[in-house]
Amino acid sequence: MRIARFSVDDEPKYGVVETDDPEGLVGTVAVLDSDPLYRPVQFTGEQLQLADVRLLAPVIPRSKVVCVGRNYLAHAEELGNEVPKEPLIFLKPNTSVIGPRDGIVYPEQTNDLHFEGELAIVIGRICRDLPKERVQEVIFGYTIANDVTARDLQKTDGQWARAKGYDTFCPLGPWISTELDVSDVQVTTTLNGEEKQNGRTSQFIFDIPEVLAYITSFTTLLPGDVVLTGTPAGVGPMLPGDEVAISIEGLGTLTNKVIVRD
Repeated sequence: MRIARFSVDDEPKYGVVETDDPEGLVGTVAVLDSDPLYRPVQFTGEQLQLADVRLLAPVIPRSKVVCVGRNYLAHAEELGNEVPKEPLIFLKPNTSVIGPRDGIVYPEQTNDLHFEGELAIVIGRICRDLPKERVQEVIFGYTIANDVTARDLQKTDGQWARAKGYDTFCPLGPWISTELDVSDVQVTTTLNGEEKQNGRTSQFIFDIPEVLAYITSFTTLLPGDVVLTGTPAGVGPMLPGDEVAISIEGLGTLTNKVIVRD
């Protein structure tokens, strides 16, 4: 099931998407009566054309976006970093989240803004001290993320809060897939149509059960929280006017343009 959050006349709604278009520009959405994270799926009977709605970020994290750094060997090596011995965790504020086709604002404080295409996990249940064998019980579904990073600020600040946390630095979408085997799916990123990243989730240094068990060993995850799982090699700069598209096999494509704040 593909669950989208969308708006019609600026009113946010939820629905189940039927489409063969990876970006959801063509197809239909069956409207739900409420947020399916908190109530069982129930249809209103209304059906809309995707061309007539605006897809939003499929979830606004209730409290946080938790991210795993350097979770692909080749990505750690391309930036000259050591391979972590345990998951390297950092946070993004929920105010960094935007949706498909929303603009990624290029801050004036950076001269080196990078894309990082990633698989994202949407949490469906409160969890703490989660055993690896029970991880699937707390996963609501999966979506696509762009862990936008001001690379120069990441280096100079000594920690990553500012470099990863600007408003618009966490595009999510186009929807949440609740029935997807993500153990070995392809993750690709293109910049203006040119492929830059190409990896598979089977190349994770720390797989999803390890990651969620580690995170919940020190913090509680809440329904709607999002976990970013790391990016493949090939990260690089993007400039105002550039279009970055991240595709995950079986899931869809998340596309955003880089803009300058008005």
